[in-house]
Amino acid sequence: MNGTVALVGGAEWTEGCTFDAALADGVDEVLVIPTALAYENPGHALARAEAWFADLGARLRVLDIYRRADAMAADVAVAADARLVYVPGGSPMHLRSVLHETPLLDALVSAWSNGANVAASAEGASTLCAHMVDSRGGAFTVGLGLITTMTVVPRANQWSHDKFHRTVQLAHPGLPVVGIDERTALVYGPDGSWRVEGAGGVKVVVDGQTADLDALPRWLNPAQSV
Repeated sequence: MNGTVALVGGAEWTEGCTFDAALADGVDEVLVIPTALAYENPGHALARAEAWFADLGARLRVLDIYRRADAMAADVAVAADARLVYVPGGSPMHLRSVLHETPLLDALVSAWSNGANVAASAEGASTLCAHMVDSRGGAFTVGLGLITTMTVVPRANQWSHDKFHRTVQLAHPGLPVVGIDERTALVYGPDGSWRVEGAGGVKVVVDGQTADLDALPRWLNPAQSV
């Protein structure tokens, strides 16, 4: 059975991210793939993650993938065997270019298919989508394509009304646009259900109309029906 997927709006591993306790329940080790942080300060974020998960009873394991060559040479068994994988935010374009069509990405999908929980935060969550939102202007570009049935606007609490409206206008007909606030997760369960956890809110818009979670598909990708 597939594992749980948590699409986090940003500000991961900070107060208010109450959903992490359930994701890490019964997990001894959390695998973090900090690729999107390559041009920032990975060490600072990873130190925060280590302390955060230590409080939840799990140790941190980091897969140091910062270049495409790293992804192609990675020990994919580490990812395939993980029980909780976390992909933090950062540069979406870099994350996409590094992971696109790699054995490592295939291993992550395999881990999820075998019951692992997967959390992707901020730009990490957006990059999983086929229709990836460009946070600089609200338009779309091509993401990794693991989620084809919706698109994610991360850090929605920081977006202006006009920029969010632009994204909604540019979305394909019938494609849900989901704005997720920081310290908030839209959680997809193994049974295809959706729920919101954390400190903020989630906004779903389909064809320009505000909708509730029932408007979201029961699968992330038609090839992965529950």
